Amino acid sequence: MDPRIREHALLIADALDLSAGDDFVIKAEPAADELVTALYEIAGERDAHPLAIRTNRSGRAIRAYLRAADEAGVEFETPAHQQALIEAADCHAIVRGHGNVTELGDVDPDVNAAYEKAHGPILNERLSDRWTLTQYPTPANAQLAEMSTEAYENFVYDAVLKDWDAQAEFQENLVEVLDPGEEVRIVSGEGTDVRMSIAGNLAINDTDTHNLPGGEVFTAPVPDSVEGAVHFDKPVYRRGREITDVQLSFEGGEVVEHSAEKNEDLLETILDTDAGARRLGELGIGMNRDIDRFTYNMLFDEKMGDTVHMAVGRAYDDNVGEGNEQNQSAQHVDMIVDMGEDSRIEVDGEVVQRDGTFRFEDGFEG
Repeated sequence: MDPRIREHALLIADALDLSAGDDFVIKAEPAADELVTALYEIAGERDAHPLAIRTNRSGRAIRAYLRAADEAGVEFETPAHQQALIEAADCHAIVRGHGNVTELGDVDPDVNAAYEKAHGPILNERLSDRWTLTQYPTPANAQLAEMSTEAYENFVYDAVLKDWDAQAEFQENLVEVLDPGEEVRIVSGEGTDVRMSIAGNLAINDTDTHNLPGGEVFTAPVPDSVEGAVHFDKPVYRRGREITDVQLSFEGGEVVEHSAEKNEDLLETILDTDAGARRLGELGIGMNRDIDRFTYNMLFDEKMGDTVHMAVGRAYDDNVGEGNEQNQSAQHVDMIVDMGEDSRIEVDGEVVQRDGTFRFEDGFEG
């Protein structure tokens, strides 16, 4: 076993504070079995109780289920036994690692959306516990990133196994800007000029806890405050299908116009999932400089330096300040804006990043 797998597993266990007596659920596909094995070993060392199950978001099994359910006209309901399992668990590791990244490409988007909506209460329950989402480097994910398997493994571990104390210190500079801030404006090229209130909401310094890799600072917009237009110039890879050149226009916090160059029907299905799916639940700013290329994997791509991402759908509890509204949805779909050129981030009218460089970095030109 590659020693980095053991190091990765230890980082996951520490992020979860895996302890004696914990009921520990691991969701993963067979392609990630080596990391699952390492997690089982660490659980044994710490007297925790691991249970590995297949993820319900990717893989051959869920494709077979969804296509059969569609053919049979099934109306999805929240499965009580899955809800009970998640409620009984103390902590959760979700490991992405695909055998085929396009496995769900021939599942009807409406079926996917209905299934996700039915599983919304289960997601909410998991998010209230200790959880970590991570990536195991597989050949399929390497192929999607247009990299060799070895190069992709190095890319993943360089992004994950780093000095997180130093990263946290760097990112705290931005937290100190956003936390007292009231309005953020994002401008990029001719297609993006959007304003939103973050007044009273909290900025999170994301390092090595919920996401591995971490490397962003994120907050939640006040739901009805978003105004303007956004061109998401990086593709979104969703359920085995690519959505490109997404354009969203907001009025009163809601998406009132939308378009996409490719798979606009999938984008529309996402936005129509529920009322909250037409509002923004997250504004995130990428700060992990070890992620230096786009790989069609949002867990990494949203952390890239010189990027901003916004998510339609659910806002995270920890971002929402006391007395503020939390956007609720079965969806949480991140989309990326490249901020490397002709771009700026303003907080309360002051430029805090220009063309990818923060005001607390060398080379910043206000």
